[in-house]
Amino acid sequence: MTQEPTGAAQQRGEDGPGRTEGVGGVLDAIEQAVVVARAMPMSSSVLVNRAEILELVEQVREALPAQLERADEVLADADAARRAAHAEAEAVLDDARARAAALVEQEAVVHEAQARAAHLVAEAEETAQRLRREADDYCDRRLADFEIDLGKVLSQVQAGRAKLAGRLQPPAGS
Repeated sequence: MTQEPTGAAQQRGEDGPGRTEGVGGVLDAIEQAVVVARAMPMSSSVLVNRAEILELVEQVREALPAQLERADEVLADADAARRAAHAEAEAVLDDARARAAALVEQEAVVHEAQARAAHLVAEAEETAQRLRREADDYCDRRLADFEIDLGKVLSQVQAGRAKLAGRLQPPAGS
């Protein structure tokens, strides 16, 4: 008879599985349940507590919407930052146009005002383009981070499902 580590019965959920935070935590709990499960004699199969594993799978299902909701929040934040940058760029353009119009109205410096106005508009358009690029770069970085996080979550879920599938298949020769 193999010796169980201290607390293994509790980790297997014999007293009921605890709530684990996040998809990664739940997958860790599933892995731990398999690691500490009692081995079947002369087999690579183990006995796991069905209720515990089903509870952990349910926790994964409950955690995924929270992860997706957070992703929506990240996208909303990125979109808000992009909109703010675009609004700031428009304000800079409006200000440049207003300055240009005021300069043109001055009779003594009409020619200089036109040149200055054109320069201000060009500078404002460059600033607006830069702000747009920075906002788009920020959005892209946030989406890339989110894509990486979702990829990790997907890999963990697939690995957990593969382990479960491996345990659900009857051993060869049975």
